[in-house]
Amino acid sequence: MPAERETDTATSGRPSGFGRHTGALKVGIFIVVLGIALGYVAIAQPDVSWPGLIAMLVFYALFYWLGAFVAARRTSGLAGTLVAGRNMPLWIGVFTMTATWVGGGYISGTAEATFFDGLAWAQAPWGYALSLLIGGLFFAKKMRRGRFTTMLDPIDIRFGKRAAGLGAIPAVLGEIFWTGAILTALGTTFGTIIGLDFNVSIILSAAIAVAYTVVGGMWSVAITDVVQIVVIFIGLGVAIPFAAASVGGLGDAWSNYTLDFGSYAALFPPLTGWDDPAWGHMYWNWWDSGLLLVFGGIPWQVYFQRVLSARTPEVARRLSIGASAVSLLAAVPAVLIGVIATAANFQAEGAPPLENPSLALPYVLRYLLPTAVSALGLGALAAAVMSSVDSSVLSASSVTGWNVYRRLIRPNAEAQQVQKVIRRLIVVIGAAATILALNVASVYQLWYLASDLIYVLLFPMLVCALFVPFANRIGALSGFLVAFFLRLSGGSPVFGLTPFLPWPWYEDGAVLFPFRTVSMAAGLITILVVSWLTRRVSTPVSMAALEPDSEERRAWGQDLAQEREDQPA
Repeated sequence: MPAERETDTATSGRPSGFGRHTGALKVGIFIVVLGIALGYVAIAQPDVSWPGLIAMLVFYALFYWLGAFVAARRTSGLAGTLVAGRNMPLWIGVFTMTATWVGGGYISGTAEATFFDGLAWAQAPWGYALSLLIGGLFFAKKMRRGRFTTMLDPIDIRFGKRAAGLGAIPAVLGEIFWTGAILTALGTTFGTIIGLDFNVSIILSAAIAVAYTVVGGMWSVAITDVVQIVVIFIGLGVAIPFAAASVGGLGDAWSNYTLDFGSYAALFPPLTGWDDPAWGHMYWNWWDSGLLLVFGGIPWQVYFQRVLSARTPEVARRLSIGASAVSLLAAVPAVLIGVIATAANFQAEGAPPLENPSLALPYVLRYLLPTAVSALGLGALAAAVMSSVDSSVLSASSVTGWNVYRRLIRPNAEAQQVQKVIRRLIVVIGAAATILALNVASVYQLWYLASDLIYVLLFPMLVCALFVPFANRIGALSGFLVAFFLRLSGGSPVFGLTPFLPWPWYEDGAVLFPFRTVSMAAGLITILVVSWLTRRVSTPVSMAALEPDSEERRAWGQDLAQEREDQPA
């Protein structure tokens, strides 16, 4: 048993019956909260769809019970909260990694892109699948072997804690904005399908996810993810035959789809798309977005938290590669729903005009399915959202608590103190994402901007920290600044910024030239060139410092890296 776990148990001073009383208290609180929610809905929204609402509450009760009671028993100390004691088996790792990527935004966004823009713009499935594959082949094993605690640790070791602090800004903002975006999508979906108030949907969903994440940390998130991914596959899988039958079958729907969308009905654009009038400059914008998903999908704490929780480096590699295949498979129902939506006559089913393409999935679930199947599909969507919300909130809290609080604010903080801070941060960050979802109309645009910054700023730093021996602090900071300047020069509609450099192909308020990829490449090249030129002025930190048992690593003083590995259960 690790010393940290013994200390936690020995100093708790709790009688043996404490856990049972606490569990009963949690159940009581949960029942009271649900009772208040049901009472509010009965009074304020009498037209709500009760079968759908009850199905949603049943699924939420299941997730809460799993996270707060089953998983919490396996959590002990800071290592348990952050990396599941480094004892996560392969099968749980594949499920939780898949569930993290296959969230509400992944499913709803894939259906929306297929319905409105064409299959070619449904890039998330293959983009993230390749991201997980590349991460598994080149990053996962090395990161797990180094026994890091967060994604930013190798950047901290090689380039200093201030460089890691800079990297924490886009990392944390990306997780918060993503959480807010999927909560917004959830509120819209629940309002469409069951008539539940937008604000109530968001607050209830966020509260449940935050509650069990605070109690159980990484184990709570992982075990609930296992059930959530099963619910996603069953719910959407059952929905497809009923939805297809309502439009005359998939064959006819697909034939009409290919006629309507032409080359955009293919998964990839034509090889000579730059010369195709139907694509034009959008061809290069397509590649820019695709590369952002593939390589920008790697430097996320939500990904590496699962890698670092694996039992061994080999398990870390396998779970990433396995999740790549499963996440691609999970996108098939969403794509089919998007195709079906293009062939559906929703007005004939009594629906108002579908003016917002983001409602394609909710419209199919509500108007083309029997009530029981619709409720199951709603449960699948709720599961998808919860699997992303809990993961993102925990990831943002982990980075903030470990790399910002512990390294920059309180370097001498003990493990128990850091764990308390992280638990409080889970609540604070969950609340921030909820407030964002309730008040900001352009949450998705904010997330896109954060994703850009992660791709442009973090990917070059992480690659150089792990694989470039001569990379140094001056080079890393120089590359960060160059990449940030070039990305900013491309403008941002979110903040009303127009491009201030003459990037080509500026059309309809957007730069279609692949300036994000150019900015990332420029930052990477800057790190390499400046590091080489300044290697005598700023001596690079040895790559040996990344090894957990090296003298350089012990000098860095990473607590979790020095603790004894948990034995497999």
